Amino acid sequence: MAGFKCGLAHFFLQHTSASLTINENYDSDVRDDTETFLNRVVPEGMSAPWKHTLEGPDDMPAHIKSSMFGCTLTIPITDGKLNMGTWQGIWLCEHRDAATPRRIVITLNGM
Repeated sequence: MAGFKCGLAHFFLQHTSASLTINENYDSDVRDDTETFLNRVVPEGMSAPWKHTLEGPDDMPAHIKSSMFGCTLTIPITDGKLNMGTWQGIWLCEHRDAATPRRIVITLNGM
């Protein structure tokens, strides 16, 4: 990326039970509050209304949470660096109770 004066970095997460998003990356309370919100909006467990439970009671909620945030990001590159705000960070959001390895494809375009 250091060779790019101006360009774009595209991030694609190859999974349906995790997501990518940009958010404040300084105060860990933001992560905790985001998780609290997601768990209230998309409940887990045997009392939740989901039919798809083949991979466990956390699987369908993980798919819904993934769809809410998405699996792609496009970020500008300026002078060889991601051009993000001071407090911004890229979050890889794991929505399953037991994390599994995740793969992200990164494509760089520019000059």
